Formats: sequence, structure tokens, C-alpha cells
Amino acid sequence: MEAFINPQAEKQGHIINAALNVFGRSGYKKASLADIAEEAGVAKGMVNYYYGSKKNLYLYLAELCGRSMVDELEKNFDSEIKDFFDHLKMMMGIKIAVIKEYPAILLFLTGIYQEEDPEVKDEIQAYLAQNLKLRERFIFEDTDVSRFKDDVDPKLIDKLLVWAAEGFTNSIGKNLNIDEVEKFTSELYDCLDLMKKYFYK
Repeated sequence: MEAFINPQAEKQGHIINAALNVFGRSGYKKASLADIAEEAGVAKGMVNYYYGSKKNLYLYLAELCGRSMVDELEKNFDSEIKDFFDHLKMMMGIKIAVIKEYPAILLFLTGIYQEEDPEVKDEIQAYLAQNLKLRERFIFEDTDVSRFKDDVDPKLIDKLLVWAAEGFTNSIGKNLNIDEVEKFTSELYDCLDLMKKYFYK
């Protein structure tokens, strides 16, 4: 999260945080560089200077958020935890810690899942597909799946959980509330415990 805490240029850091909020609230089409500049407290020309266009800035933020999450996972991941469901809990805990410190990230990422603008849709779909591959690596690499019943596919279980998370982000929309995120996380942990009970041998 160095990009958010100690940006190389203070103005650039203000632009990043402002853009996360504006894109998250308004979506890609309705957001403007003028809105971002106003929220950041800089001239619109400064936003153009750093990022060139609204599309460049939007895609840069998508990459930055994804990279920041991966960096935190790699830094805090406990390789001693081998259980499939405990892996998921650990990952969720790390992500929630990042979101609580930088709520604008969740607001922005929620918007990405709902983004349909043709100007960025293909790039965002590719970004989401890449993130799913990274997620699979974190979940299944060096993970013990031997405890599952023979007729249970762990990857199908993971897909159900991804759908649940996407459903949650769609339901909160732009009304970001950290308390709701924590409530969802607590309920998800309960679901994971229930799945462990019924899907393990």
C-alpha cells in the first residue's frame, strides 16, 4: 500500500484517492477528470499530465488496487495454514484489513464488477479474469484438499463463494458501509464452517 501512504508526488497521491472515490461513486461513464481534479484539489491539467486520459487513469487504478491486494496477501500469507477453508478465512481477513484502512478501494472495486461501458469493458473483464487466476493460486497452491468427500469439487465450492462475494458487492452498490462488510464477512465465516462440516469426510 506504499502508493497510498507515501506517494512519490503528493499531488499524484491526492489524485489517486480522489479518482477511487469519484469512479466508485459515479461509475466510469459519469465520472469526469474535472470531478476528480476538484475532489483532489488540483487543476484538471495536472490529472491529464500524470495520466493522459480518463481511461488511462481508470485502468491504472484497477491495476493498482489489484497489485496492492496481492502485495498484502504475499506479505501476510501464512504458508503454514494448509486447510482449504482456513485458507479462505485468512485471505478474507487480509483483504478486509486493507479495505478498512482504505475504504475507497472497495468502492472502486465494487464499481468495476458492475462496469458495462464499452470503452473499458474488455480491459476490465480481462483484469477480473487475471484476478481470478491469482485467487486460485493463493487458494489452491500448497492447500490440502484431501479432506473433501470424493464427490465434492473444491473448485466448484470456490466458485460459489466468488458468486456470493459478487452478489454482496452488487447489493451494497454505492452505499459503502464497513459495518455491512464486517457483517458479510462474519456470515461468510459461518458458511465456511458449515461447508467444512458437510463437505469434509
